[in-house]
Amino acid sequence: MKHHNKIPGILLSVAVGSLAYWLGKFFPVVGSAVIALALGFGLNLVISDKSQIKEGLSFSSKKLLRWGIILLGATLNIQQIVQVGIYSLNVMIFTLASAFGFGYLFGKLLKINWKMSSLISAGTGICGGSAIAAIAPVIDADDSDIAYAIAATFMFDMVMIILFPILGRAMGLSDISFGLWAGTAVNDTSSVLATGYAYSDVAGEFATIVKLTRTLAIIPITLIFAGIGVKNKVKEAGPTRSANLGSYIKTITPWFILLFIGLAIINSIGMIPTALAPYFKPLSKFCMAIAMVAIGLNTDFDKIKKSGMNPMILGFLVSLIVVVVSIAVQSYLGIK
Repeated sequence: MKHHNKIPGILLSVAVGSLAYWLGKFFPVVGSAVIALALGFGLNLVISDKSQIKEGLSFSSKKLLRWGIILLGATLNIQQIVQVGIYSLNVMIFTLASAFGFGYLFGKLLKINWKMSSLISAGTGICGGSAIAAIAPVIDADDSDIAYAIAATFMFDMVMIILFPILGRAMGLSDISFGLWAGTAVNDTSSVLATGYAYSDVAGEFATIVKLTRTLAIIPITLIFAGIGVKNKVKEAGPTRSANLGSYIKTITPWFILLFIGLAIINSIGMIPTALAPYFKPLSKFCMAIAMVAIGLNTDFDKIKKSGMNPMILGFLVSLIVVVVSIAVQSYLGIK
């Protein structure tokens, strides 16, 4: 009977997620994940009684989110990434440190809960929705936190797509320098592609590889946050060491990251059949779209209202800092 209770919510998530995935092909700059989240928000406002779909939504927003990340691993080529990574490593270290360091600092000043501020920092510093999706399960983030974090990072991506090529030409950046800037400072992969190719084909290709390199930061960052999650739970449990602690640790252990790494390695050594390789990326996007619909439907709008504009302000501040740090480090290193 338990499984039957999940079916209505899963079917609704899959149906609307399919529509979002299809629309994402026509609006690639926006992307299927953001469209799915928006559709989920819309349904959330229309459907007042969610008791029949609650279990299915929970399954879709958590399990399918992780599978979307796992399948993303099959789109990465570690050998190619390492080559570009050596060139862009210094810039990425500084942008990641800035995103999480200033994200934590401004999050405290703006009185934003650490889960939401961490998700915004991850989305800005690593790779938008994918990073948010990877970290959310290990810190036990609410769907409302996930939804707000994705909305915050998406809004500033749209601004960057327009401004970056204009600023790049005004500063006289080379194709490689611009590609490195876009690849380390713009958040979501689709936005990086749009920004890079708006400058030139060379800039677009280089920005894409830098962005994929940046995506690998999901691995260490997720493991770090898993450790933080366990530490906080131990602190909450106190000297009694709650009996639920073991099950909690098992729940947040990022096993999906191990599968993500495994698929990336398998793809890098050419073990994924050529006929199957093109299907992993769209399948990953499809899983993410379904999950985002469920997250939109599960979002507590009252909680978002209480959060106010501060998370959006945090997203703006962290994005601005990452943009400035990326170009400043390039300038210091003499990358042209």
